[in-house]
Amino acid sequence: MKKIFILSALLCLLVFGAGQAVDPEVAGKCMTCHKEKSPGLYKQWYTSAHGIHKVVCLDCHGAKQGEPDAYMHEGALIATLVTPKDCGKCHKKEMEEVDNSYHATAGLILESNDAYLAHVAAGHPIAILGCESCHGAKMEIDKDEYNKLSKECWPNSGIGRLNPDGSKGSCNACHTRHGFSKAQARQPEACSKCHLGPDHPQKEVYEESKHGNTYYTNVDKMNLESDRWVVGEDYYVAPTCATCHMSATTNQPLTHDVGMRISWTLRPPISIKKDNWQTKRKNMKDVCKSCHGSTFADGHYYQFDASVRLYNDKFVRPAEKILAMVHEKDLTEYPANFANEIEWVYWELWHHEGRRARHGASMMGPDYTWWHGMYEVAKHFYFKMLPEARKVEDAEINAYIDSLIANDPMHSWLTSETGELQERIRSGEMQKIYENYFQGE
Repeated sequence: MKKIFILSALLCLLVFGAGQAVDPEVAGKCMTCHKEKSPGLYKQWYTSAHGIHKVVCLDCHGAKQGEPDAYMHEGALIATLVTPKDCGKCHKKEMEEVDNSYHATAGLILESNDAYLAHVAAGHPIAILGCESCHGAKMEIDKDEYNKLSKECWPNSGIGRLNPDGSKGSCNACHTRHGFSKAQARQPEACSKCHLGPDHPQKEVYEESKHGNTYYTNVDKMNLESDRWVVGEDYYVAPTCATCHMSATTNQPLTHDVGMRISWTLRPPISIKKDNWQTKRKNMKDVCKSCHGSTFADGHYYQFDASVRLYNDKFVRPAEKILAMVHEKDLTEYPANFANEIEWVYWELWHHEGRRARHGASMMGPDYTWWHGMYEVAKHFYFKMLPEARKVEDAEINAYIDSLIANDPMHSWLTSETGELQERIRSGEMQKIYENYFQGE
């Protein structure tokens, strides 16, 4: 331990020598104090790769004079937050990939309807714990305590946290402090703090899929602690979230940009293809083909694409048009967003049910594709959205709905006899209505 203290002092002098002289005795205080005051934290660090390689507290928490969240603590200038910019001193490539990723933009939800709804329908404390805990908060300094973080925003390990040094994100959202384990980040549980629930149930979809089932029954064969973790070589029994979205294959290096293998944007009401989607799909198919044949991967995307196009055209585009017509008439009872039933119905139609259907289709989760997904979309479109729109008692709105049901072959089933519909299904006539959704890009 004495050797560690000496090395700690030397590292501190290297890191802070240009801006602050550190007493060698101060360098050892971090570990000796935290070993007593917070032994769990100390042991997490001590057994981590950082501890083994003598990366000490001040290497990460040390600050320079003038930094907005820097304050003196036991003879050293430190900052509570360790940001991606701090981690980037040693992990430059990873920092740059995270900064370019969709994860790094998650904090921008603070200006979206998601956060708006939490603030007005619930209240500010719920927005802090319910939205910012996953997406990230804007980190503010407490005016009453010298350069310390405000209690309203700290603690926070949101993936898109807006940090005082201008960086976006939080590495410990996946590599939980103070162990920063790569094995932990490779497991699906690392993602399940945020990717679950009624609006984006990736965790639940994964668990019901064959991928999840195979993982949980073979986790002991996953070689999670390995430094090298290439699918098909270092492990092969199952994939995790990291396998498909981040980890290395025989043809691709590891990436911390989680969007490099995602071809559809499934978050908004209407799904769209991402920029450079062909390359991103090729990247994901490369992962698939580590365990499956090309025909398997091609067939999955053939079915998945058709499901997304169908959802877009059959339900959300008409629902958007109907909602716009209702707003144009200005006949709603209250002026604020979400102050009228039809806005809640539309929101849940795409934000909850529609996302569940799309994520279920993308991850081979049949129950979420249908019963938790498109079943709910259809039920609430026909028997909540349309009746709510008719309450406006506007001729133009009613004419549009009547035409949709009478003339659109995807919706005209409503006016058919059950026996007639069963015969149309048996004959393949109903299936032909949707043939065009298996075509195109």
